[in-house]
Amino acid sequence: MTKKMIALDLDGTLLHSDNTISDYTVDTINKVQELGHQVVIATGRPYRMAIDHYKRLNLSTPMISFNGSLTHVPEKKWQFEHSVTIDKKYLLETLKLEDAVEADFIASEYRKNFYITMENPDSINPQLFGVDNITKDMALDVKKITRNPNALLMQTRHEDKYTLADEMRKHFNYEMEIDSWGGPLNILEFSPKGINKAYALSYLLRIMNKSKNDLIAFGDEHNDTEMLSLAGRGYAMKNASSVLLPFADMQTTFSNEEDGVAKELEKIFL
Repeated sequence: MTKKMIALDLDGTLLHSDNTISDYTVDTINKVQELGHQVVIATGRPYRMAIDHYKRLNLSTPMISFNGSLTHVPEKKWQFEHSVTIDKKYLLETLKLEDAVEADFIASEYRKNFYITMENPDSINPQLFGVDNITKDMALDVKKITRNPNALLMQTRHEDKYTLADEMRKHFNYEMEIDSWGGPLNILEFSPKGINKAYALSYLLRIMNKSKNDLIAFGDEHNDTEMLSLAGRGYAMKNASSVLLPFADMQTTFSNEEDGVAKELEKIFL
């Protein structure tokens, strides 16, 4: 068998709802890697929120984070590292919409840190940002907006995050990609125009001299549509959003809570 690249979303796909990966899944992915296949995390999360899972899976491959805007090998210098950012003017404009879009918070994400609005502190789950506590120095102040962020993250009280994402894309004249996170949270993520997981995976396939037929991908949400469309074999999870299903070649028999990715990989490779 040709050696494959296997792209794995995290939330709602590889991870259980309690943010864990089972020993069975770790063992299965280790066996797949031992056969020479490359397992790549492709997530909307910042890398600091994915690095523990990366290490648990014993990966040494590049990681795709911020929904495709940062491709790098964690904690190493890598000549092919690739970063794309959002013009900070869009962050300033989004902050002006805070009330209109019923935002609990808006956060600007950078490779090593983030800033977040503090008007509704009780609505902020620090674990979403990979920290134990949200502190004052993390407050998003206009004076701190001196760099272009890799991504924006927003939690909203809007009753339909998909409709809101559509409305916001139109508001910004499609100058940003705006998608929803997997799982039950009302989270929207903002990426640079034209940037998504498929963009980053296409980049990796090129530098690793592979074709899209060598790519197998697993996802569960709207932000996985391009990735599953690109892949030679794209799997929507059993628990996937109905929005994703038309873009998948097939659907897993088991959900993320049931280790659906590992069970599918076992069928394919082991």
